[in-house]
Amino acid sequence: MNRMKIKAAAVVWSILSLWLLLTALAIAGEGGQIPLPEPQKTGGKPLLEVLRERKSSREFSSQELSLQELSNLLWAAFGINRPELGKRTAPSAKNKQEIDIYVATANGLFLYDPQGHSLHPILKDDIRAATGLQPFVKDAPVNLIFVADFSRMEGYAEEQKPFYSACDTGFISQNVYLYCASQGLATVVRASIDRASLSQLMGLRPEQKISLAQTVGYPKR
Repeated sequence: MNRMKIKAAAVVWSILSLWLLLTALAIAGEGGQIPLPEPQKTGGKPLLEVLRERKSSREFSSQELSLQELSNLLWAAFGINRPELGKRTAPSAKNKQEIDIYVATANGLFLYDPQGHSLHPILKDDIRAATGLQPFVKDAPVNLIFVADFSRMEGYAEEQKPFYSACDTGFISQNVYLYCASQGLATVVRASIDRASLSQLMGLRPEQKISLAQTVGYPKR
């Protein structure tokens, strides 16, 4: 009986999450942006417990993340934590903030706007299967794509940009790992990507380079 109740609760939660996202998409149709709820910046597990539990997982439930969970996740990854300075939860070389986070879900592709803490719709299509070469990416609820915009990296020689942007991507990815460990979510960072094909699908400019992708979802029961 308890298992049946848990399963029913999961179904209800998935439906509610989908309804919230569809409502947000309707709002975006009017204003062009999907506002995210205010991120929850307190709570979670102590840091040392999170470090102990941090791990990579490649098995995910298909259950949708709620908008609140997605809001918290994106803020933890690379949101603004010092509004008066415009600075972020992860460092970047010379504060160039050249990494953009794209969010691929069953409902389309979105670009995270940290200034407005919102999502900008990019594509209506479900491109999750194109975000990596592993079979699980097409069914996991969220695939984050980290894109370095080299045009923001003024003052760097061209040969330096891949190194520094890769370092900055790593900081953001680790934030995602720590958030997921704190909240009981599953995640794995991935480098196996057909970058040329995905860049074309996403409509990226030549100076925008895909560095890594990261899958996030609830653990598979």
